[in-house]
Amino acid sequence: MNEILIKHTKDFFRKTFNSEADKVILSPGRINIIGEHIDYNDGYVLPAAIDKIICFAFEKNNSNIANIYAVDLNESVEIDVTKEAVLSEVVWTNYLRGVLFQLRLKGFEISGFNCSFSSNIPTGSGLSSSAALECGFLFGINEMFNLGIKSIDIALMGQSAEHWVGINCGIMDQFSSVMGLENKVIKIDCRTLDYTYHDANFVDYSLILFDSNVKHSLFTSEYNNRRIECNEGLCIIKENYPEIESFRDCEVDHLMTLKAKMSDNVFKRSLYAV
Repeated sequence: MNEILIKHTKDFFRKTFNSEADKVILSPGRINIIGEHIDYNDGYVLPAAIDKIICFAFEKNNSNIANIYAVDLNESVEIDVTKEAVLSEVVWTNYLRGVLFQLRLKGFEISGFNCSFSSNIPTGSGLSSSAALECGFLFGINEMFNLGIKSIDIALMGQSAEHWVGINCGIMDQFSSVMGLENKVIKIDCRTLDYTYHDANFVDYSLILFDSNVKHSLFTSEYNNRRIECNEGLCIIKENYPEIESFRDCEVDHLMTLKAKMSDNVFKRSLYAV
């Protein structure tokens, strides 16, 4: 399946730009075995990269313009990489603009390039296609211009790019996409970013990923609201128990003494995290 996607992306690049791509980057989606809504609460998560990917093809073009084609959407965008990035009404472009904004913010200078990308990650299915888009795009730019950005920093910059777009996500999705290894799951401490790999060996069991065909967007979901409610709960906990730094330091007994001070939703979010 991925071989077909790679060929399709490279063929599209050749046809569009009349040249061969210099760099081809594969950026995976992810599943999470346990730890939903825990990464932004400083907890532990256990995700894994999967074999559904976004394929990018790149080459420099000796200009200041990034010409980017979203093959699956049959849409394109031109971005002047020397100018300040601004949000667009064309949503998919904002994830890429966010990456360029992060590069500029951190003092990296790049020139123009051509890029096409295509994906077999189902959009809106909870497999972190946006993280794969941000991190694969940044990984390709890093390789093309020899910027020397470390893998973990690529993940962090991808997360910051998504924040710039308007989604206040945790680090799990980007970390999984960049740091994932074949046949491994990653235990990530989202407070320290310490991580360990474990064999994805389930012996007599298999993890089956079903597509419910119910699509979601973090823009229209309750994601940001949920994070706000978690923060509200943590603030109430800290006011009453100053020694508690995050939900991972909190016990259920602490929380039960504060139930009357929280709204139903804030209490539910806090109890879930604890």
